[in-house]
Amino acid sequence: MEIQQILEQRIIELEMKIAFQEKNVDDLNQSLVEQQLIIEKMQLQIRYLASKLKDMQPSNIASQAEETPPPHY
Repeated sequence: MEIQQILEQRIIELEMKIAFQEKNVDDLNQSLVEQQLIIEKMQLQIRYLASKLKDMQPSNIASQAEETPPPHY
């Protein structure tokens, strides 16, 4: 092979690698966008649940620390 052909083949290989890398970057970016949307939804759910917990009335059931031990103790 002459030098011109070697260089052309090398350029083709590099162009293919660049195209592959660009596709990978696009795919990773899309995944990142999707994950960010999921995270934002989860944050909203956590805020909602936290506000519900704050609004809950104290339970009439005694906590485990307040319970008297069973008779076999």
